[in-house]
Amino acid sequence: MKFTPQLIRITLLSLIIFSFSGCQSNAQLTQILEKAGQVTGNPTTSEITFGLKEALEKGTGISADRLSLENGYLGNLDVKILFPEEAKKVEQSLRKLGLGNLCDQVITSLNRAAEDAAKEAKPIFTDAIKHMSFQDVQQILLGENNAATTYFQRTTTQSLSEKFTPVIDQSLKKVNATKYWGDVMSRYNQIPLVKPVNTNLTAYVTEKAIQGLFVEIAKEEHKIRQQVGARTSPLLQKVFGFAEREKK
Repeated sequence: MKFTPQLIRITLLSLIIFSFSGCQSNAQLTQILEKAGQVTGNPTTSEITFGLKEALEKGTGISADRLSLENGYLGNLDVKILFPEEAKKVEQSLRKLGLGNLCDQVITSLNRAAEDAAKEAKPIFTDAIKHMSFQDVQQILLGENNAATTYFQRTTTQSLSEKFTPVIDQSLKKVNATKYWGDVMSRYNQIPLVKPVNTNLTAYVTEKAIQGLFVEIAKEEHKIRQQVGARTSPLLQKVFGFAEREKK
């Protein structure tokens, strides 16, 4: 019989599993998985955990940093915050009256508030990553291409909303968004027979700012899953290469 590298790995793996066949504890089971990974060339449980968390910290960090820059929201058509849907007629009517500059000031101020709030996002994502179980890690790594984004939407939306709301409320006042919005509504309500629009501006911008974060996180997740060049460390290459093989 010819002892090929593949046959040697299988034989060694069998011996490892046999030697631990009587183990009962999770710690012993983890040891089996670690040794199995070392023999087969697949990442160990520790490597999978550290690798995925490294990728998630990188992706969420890049997203939050990008959006917190000046024009991070305003200059990004995928996340730019526009007039609320119920106020679209307000904008259209005012632009027809030659008040487009006032409408532009409103849009700019809404996005500036979101950019201020984005600076608060990283610690929330870091905390969510820190509290991931290995089951969470597995489900994200081997799940759908948006599995990480979905996880963050489920686990961080409430915390983001709580953190963003006071920041956005204060920022809306700082950048005169509240004043501009008041001016817009005042001008609009002077138009005969129009239906008044009552929008909670802080709640609206908070919701849109959070949605924008997840749009950017989804981009980063897609990039690292699909582009080998985005895996900037040997660990990331090993972990996501393994994921690709497992999902075929």
